[in-house]
Amino acid sequence: MDRKEFADRLLDTKYDYEYYENLYPERKLDDKAMVTRYAPSPTGFVHLGALYAAFIAMKMANQSNGVFFLRIEDTDQKRSIENGVSKIITDLANFDITFDEGVSLDGEKGNYGPYIQSEREDIYKAFAKKLIMEDKAYPCFCSEESLKEDRERQEKHKERIGYYGYYARCRNLSMEEAIQKIENGEKYIIRLKSKGDFNHRFKFKDEIKGKMELPENDQDIVIIKSDGLPTYHFAHAVDDHLMKTTHVIRGDEWLSSVPVHVQLFEYLGFKLPKYAHISPITIEDNGTKRKLSKRKDPEAAISYYHEKGIPNKAVMLYLETVANSNFEMWMSQNKDKDVKEFVLDFKKMPVGGSLFDYDKLMNISKNYISTLKALEVYDMTLKWARQYDNDFALLLEKYKDYSTYIFNIEREQKKPRKDIGYFGDVKNQIWYMYDELFKPQEYEFQKITDKKEIKNILDTYLSIYSAGDDKDTWFNKMKECASKLGYAGEMREYKENPDKYKGSIADFSTVVRVSLTSKANTPDLFEIMRLLGIDRMKERIKMVL
Repeated sequence: MDRKEFADRLLDTKYDYEYYENLYPERKLDDKAMVTRYAPSPTGFVHLGALYAAFIAMKMANQSNGVFFLRIEDTDQKRSIENGVSKIITDLANFDITFDEGVSLDGEKGNYGPYIQSEREDIYKAFAKKLIMEDKAYPCFCSEESLKEDRERQEKHKERIGYYGYYARCRNLSMEEAIQKIENGEKYIIRLKSKGDFNHRFKFKDEIKGKMELPENDQDIVIIKSDGLPTYHFAHAVDDHLMKTTHVIRGDEWLSSVPVHVQLFEYLGFKLPKYAHISPITIEDNGTKRKLSKRKDPEAAISYYHEKGIPNKAVMLYLETVANSNFEMWMSQNKDKDVKEFVLDFKKMPVGGSLFDYDKLMNISKNYISTLKALEVYDMTLKWARQYDNDFALLLEKYKDYSTYIFNIEREQKKPRKDIGYFGDVKNQIWYMYDELFKPQEYEFQKITDKKEIKNILDTYLSIYSAGDDKDTWFNKMKECASKLGYAGEMREYKENPDKYKGSIADFSTVVRVSLTSKANTPDLFEIMRLLGIDRMKERIKMVL
């Protein structure tokens, strides 16, 4: 029996590996074009780190006129959930992560599919047969019990855990012995026959981390499982070769797998893609830094940002600041440019972990929301409220024009107001503008708290207020009122001689502001009064008095 017959006996395939090599030709792209991929398991959960990696992979492909594709790695069928793939696609699309090729909600697009690994079983077996024919892979009949015994022995003697060297029991079986076991009905898997030496190190260049030295792989890893599907490592090598992936961009938790992957590409005779291992987004926990965890940290799930109402665009801008240290400076110098014009650079990506900075995210979000038109803010707030605060959504729908005017206060100007950081906070910012919500528990009067003085200020102010006044006329009248009651009409006058006055124009106007809103800090008071109207102003002042 020769090795081809042996391989045919071990694995039944429709085509051989040469057929698949011819089926997937080289891509007709420029030399500098990158072909990248996002390759999740269909667990239905996209976390912030995965979104970050997908964004970098997409950006690198797009800016080099390359290809970005979605491949679903579902060879571990136990982890797959119903609608897991559609949830991943939808979640990523919400953050403007789109694909040139691969799996989509309408099927598949591209000439290098199937893009779902469970549909590529024959391909993996064909390449596994190639390794068997070249004596680089072999069948393993070891039971779970025997593997467990070896693990326990390795632990007891403080040896490395795994299937290698002395512990690779099936490695030296002859073809005849293996066939006999198969005829006896024994189940088997296919393992790689590693020639690596763990004590030897090889040099490797990572696009982000630079030059590295890693130990060779000496483990006889599983490449085809008993169910006929490949392991992640083997599928990764075959797929990235056939799909012509040029850059594998992934989290640095996969760095330890590089020796295995380099070895697989070498044994299969494939050109090795370039690897870029992204440092994790970390969080501070009791004085120590650790990787953002989807089990411990709500910020890890992208649903967290939807629930709070942080705009997707703001999240992506934040991730871009994490990805490249010079992005913020570029933004400040190119305010009129589309952020898509920014060129991401592997060399400027952090080598160590990046601490999750919620304050920076909020600052970016506030800046972003401040650039939106009032109607855009209204639409985005309403969309959030319909999902998370139905009562507020009904108010927004009932008073669309009025609400839009509220959002427009101090918006379309050179320095727009930046008080909204997320749409879940909008109600907290503007509730006092709606009579249905205006039931103050307290009034934030500050310096002036005497009830008679407050009544005197409000009565005097109402006597001179006219809805037809422009802003300058209104404020001049406000200053005249303040002066009449013993307050400094100009802040400069008060600062120069504070003992001469009861207070300043700021103290006087605060009484009016608090009486109408219950808050000491609000957007432009003139615009608030213009929207409330004289009748509602009187009603609210009456509530105070």
